[in-house]
Amino acid sequence: MTYTSLSLTLIFVCIPLLLSKTLKLGLEKDTLIATLRSIVQLLAVGYILKFVFDANSYVYIFLMVALMILVATFNARKKGEGIKGITWKIALTLVMIEIITQGVLLGFNIVPATAQYIIPISGMLIGNSMVLSILFLNRFTAEITSHKDQMELILSLGGTPKQAVHRQLINAVKASMIPTIESQKTIGLVQLPGMMSGQIIGGADPIQAVQFQLLIIFALLTTATLSSIMIGFLSYPALFNERMQILELK
Repeated sequence: MTYTSLSLTLIFVCIPLLLSKTLKLGLEKDTLIATLRSIVQLLAVGYILKFVFDANSYVYIFLMVALMILVATFNARKKGEGIKGITWKIALTLVMIEIITQGVLLGFNIVPATAQYIIPISGMLIGNSMVLSILFLNRFTAEITSHKDQMELILSLGGTPKQAVHRQLINAVKASMIPTIESQKTIGLVQLPGMMSGQIIGGADPIQAVQFQLLIIFALLTTATLSSIMIGFLSYPALFNERMQILELK
């Protein structure tokens, strides 16, 4: 792809800008910021990845993965700012997911232990975990706010904080996992995933591309489950004080 061809793809940015302006959606500024950030960030990452891939050093691989986790943590915590200690809880969740998934992939020699495999796969898994964390925290805080009276009733009848928050916790976990599960039901029929499509466009054998995509799909299912459940069980105790009273979410 030439830079001329790439510049023509800005048509896809102009369309939402025009519609936002026409319908007075007020999304022009956010759209422009998102576009500029994506251009700058991806170009910068492209040069960084070229350096890291050429070096193929485990130190640089570790630093890249650590940077991904750090950025994902600070982005996801915005939805749970009212929960005490949410930053380290999200960070711990992302670290554990990275250890578990890469432990399986590298421990069983499913993929080579090189930067070309570890960094892209980590990026997809951490990014998915970040989105799932945001979906969970958004739904969880909404559930707590809207069902506070029911929770207080359970506590007043002698229930524990875990019993009081159980239904809200389960509802949030299920709601956050729905997009991942539903997308997997129609994958290949409705959508061709980016990794698979990219490999095919690059000239890879379609069957080989499908095998790598299945690897990612199965790993994403694990990250979706672990993200919601780990953050949920780490977070709910912070909703109560030592007298088992519900704290106000900011």
